[in-house]
Amino acid sequence: MASDSENNMDREIILADFQACTGIDDIAEAITLLELNNWDLVAAINGVIPQENGILQSNLSSVASQANIYGSRSQAAPEDPPAAPAASSSSSSAFCPALPSRHIVERQPRMLNFRVEYRQRTVEVVIEEGSVVGEIKQILETELQVPVSKMQLKGWKSGDLSDSIVLQSLHLPKNNSLYVLTPEITPTASTSQNSVLQESLNQNFLLVISHREAQRDYNLNFPGSRTIQEVKRNVSDLINIPVRHQQWEGWPASASDSMTLAASGISYPCHHLGVCRRSSPANAREPTEECADVHMVSDSEGDDFEDASEFGVDESEMFGMGTSTGCRKAPLMPENTENEVDALLHFTAEFTTRYGECHPVFFIGTLEAASQEAFYGKARDRKLLAIYLHNDESVLGNVFCSQMMCADSIVSYLSQNFITWAWDVTKEANKARLLTMCTRHFGSVVAQTIRTYKTDQFPLLLIVMGKRTSNEVLNVIQGNTTVDELMMRLMGAMEIFTAQQQEDIKDEDEREAREMVKREQDEAYQLSLEADRKKREAQEREQAEQLRLQQIQKEADDEKEAIRLSLEHALPPEPAEEGGEPISKLRIRTPSGEFLVRRFLGSTKLQVLFDFVASKGYPWEDFKLLTTFPRRNITQLDPASSLLEAKLFPQETLFLEAKE
Repeated sequence: MASDSENNMDREIILADFQACTGIDDIAEAITLLELNNWDLVAAINGVIPQENGILQSNLSSVASQANIYGSRSQAAPEDPPAAPAASSSSSSAFCPALPSRHIVERQPRMLNFRVEYRQRTVEVVIEEGSVVGEIKQILETELQVPVSKMQLKGWKSGDLSDSIVLQSLHLPKNNSLYVLTPEITPTASTSQNSVLQESLNQNFLLVISHREAQRDYNLNFPGSRTIQEVKRNVSDLINIPVRHQQWEGWPASASDSMTLAASGISYPCHHLGVCRRSSPANAREPTEECADVHMVSDSEGDDFEDASEFGVDESEMFGMGTSTGCRKAPLMPENTENEVDALLHFTAEFTTRYGECHPVFFIGTLEAASQEAFYGKARDRKLLAIYLHNDESVLGNVFCSQMMCADSIVSYLSQNFITWAWDVTKEANKARLLTMCTRHFGSVVAQTIRTYKTDQFPLLLIVMGKRTSNEVLNVIQGNTTVDELMMRLMGAMEIFTAQQQEDIKDEDEREAREMVKREQDEAYQLSLEADRKKREAQEREQAEQLRLQQIQKEADDEKEAIRLSLEHALPPEPAEEGGEPISKLRIRTPSGEFLVRRFLGSTKLQVLFDFVASKGYPWEDFKLLTTFPRRNITQLDPASSLLEAKLFPQETLFLEAKE
């Protein structure tokens, strides 16, 4: 049963490695591919990754066998990503350090970076993998003002190449270093030796370092101002051999650890070195009974960190033996805490009690809330997330907290550029809860990576960057580091984050510009709709008013017509021309020029005359009836008087005129 459990654990680790290296998120698909290759990690990766880069190198298996993060139970510490700024490992090294980054397939078109040195100048060339060598020379001709015919491009691993060679056929890593020689162009002599040295300090040296035990080569770029001691410390993170146990080959005899690379006399631009572990005699001193546990830890795990004197503290402080009382410290976080906010408040208070007020500002809230604060605001306001994992049982915890996390420079840098979230994994229940949170927010690979670290490799500082589709762990910093190395790694993570942030800001600005244009278009459309609506409503009101007026006019006309008809029916009949009574014949000219002719009895009242005119459409309220000569207004006379009395007999010509 124990063998089956161990086999299942190994397969879980292989599955996590396979997903991290191939980018396959579907667990069922990943398991199927691994089963087809009998759970051989290298064979499965070769079957998935396109063969444009060739089969993984044979030395990969030996490297993978030594990387205890991925399927190994050796006592060596897991590799951190290289601390040197120019190291070629990508940010994914925290997940799959055993696989060189050049074997990770990138999205097409794959871009290659070339750092080209020419005398005192450095030119950065970024070009597609499908280009030829001659295209690099054409770019350099523009930058360096050196004709292609007089240029020799050196530094290729396969020797001199013709200009027609396609870069893809060389299976190059993403980052490459070359240099240009121009034998036909005589360089200008330097004015003084000091100026030559100063220029060398600004140059980059490519160190090809061969790790003898691992049978692996590292290509690392360092500035000329870096000291040999600093190089050795950086390399110690790659090979897990402390500086005091390193044995080197290839340094000039006159070189010392305090010298810079520029002054050490190494070859430029490329120099080959070898390193291995120096055999050390067994510790002859017998530990006393009361401190046997401390020395046992020191002897077995001493390769994970430098002497305590390098951190500015003595060994008793480093191992938590600064007092003789032997009292146990209160835990940073209570066990089985139900509320993450209360747990982090307790963590911050206890951390302050132990190490003082000067420490990073720990985010008080859940891991999800910290991720929201860091990743999901405006692009300009986003930050990196630093997850600090503490373990009181680690011998490195006291030094890392007091000397690294509480250093003024680290505190200031974290406060300005990071959201710092902390958790204590001393208790198994708290560690299990952390792994659950990491799996939920960052995926199983991150949780598996944390699970592989042993107690004495804590504390850990995980640097997490939020991306569009997922969150990515840029770096995992272990407790065996120095302030300078910690700052360098934080700054390296910030460089990667800043480049991504600039792209996000650009995309966000473009999106906001598009949204603004859309909003302006929508507003213009709404204004147009509103104008059309108002115009339509005005037209409708105008039409309604016209209809109303027409209706009023129609009613008035109908009323007038009814009055006219009633008057017409009420008129007495027209008398004959010859009769016993006197007859008055009247001719009435209308405003239109027509004449109304009718006979009336002389005794007819003027009202009958007015009704006759009104029956023809000329009511006496609107018109006045006038005689021609002398001019008289008949409508002003008494309507009850007769035509004879009005002197409209025997005949008379009248005309109608509208009243003013």
